[in-house]
Amino acid sequence: MLRTERLIYALVILLFGMLTLGSCEGIFVKDTDQVPIARVGESYLYKEDIADLVGTKTSKEDSILLTTSFINNWASKQLLMSKSRVNLSEEQLAEFDRLVKNYKTDLYTGAYKEALVQKTQDTVISEAELLAFYEREKENFKLNEKLLRLRYVELPPQFLNKSAVIEKLKDFEEKDRIYLDSISVQFRKLNFNDSVWVEASRLINEVPPLTDDNQHLYLKKSQFFELQDSLGVYLTKVVDVLERNDIAPLAHISPTIKRVLLNRRRLNFLKNLEVDIIDEAIKNKEFEIYEKQE
Repeated sequence: MLRTERLIYALVILLFGMLTLGSCEGIFVKDTDQVPIARVGESYLYKEDIADLVGTKTSKEDSILLTTSFINNWASKQLLMSKSRVNLSEEQLAEFDRLVKNYKTDLYTGAYKEALVQKTQDTVISEAELLAFYEREKENFKLNEKLLRLRYVELPPQFLNKSAVIEKLKDFEEKDRIYLDSISVQFRKLNFNDSVWVEASRLINEVPPLTDDNQHLYLKKSQFFELQDSLGVYLTKVVDVLERNDIAPLAHISPTIKRVLLNRRRLNFLKNLEVDIIDEAIKNKEFEIYEKQE
């Protein structure tokens, strides 16, 4: 072990004893000064800086390893920082200081603005707002792929009463729905909500015999089809179809519209905030622009 490492190791053992005996030390000594445990140049690492580093359930050996690693990492950063101040050009140092200052400003102001947005912005988008935006922008909401409304059931290969399920799935009156619900525990997968639009690609992923190449044979409005492989029997009633480049239905894209409207509301709020905060500062004589001296 190198001499420096031995010194750090000895320091860590001493520090560990200080941490474990901290409560007893408080009985005999009344000292509010910080306790240094390492130094690099004019920079000090204090006992308080690593107070939360080691948990109460951490073993002595692990505590020493963690603390040694932390001290070495701290020292390495301090030494590299000191070297950089000596070896980098004045122009580079000035640029880095400027970037750090700007980043700090952006970090604080960004956090403050987001806190104001979260606290004050109304996140409720009414149905009227959704509909108005949809009607105004619907030409921008053309579909990239086929959409379907459908009912779907996947049966195990040896299911005995398939014909009854097919009949009920096709008719789907109230009594049919009740019947299918009553035996749904026997289905491997199901979808009875035929009011929701789903992407054709999702159905293709669920039904292995259905592919991009043969989907045109099955995915038609009001069509029922049955496909089968070694894994199961796939029964599908297609209720409605929207083709690629058709206008997307409002129900399908309302979450997207809501995100757009909320983002616009947020941007408007932040824009007005910047104007208002400057106006208030001028009114309170906290902000002045001096005339340029010739």
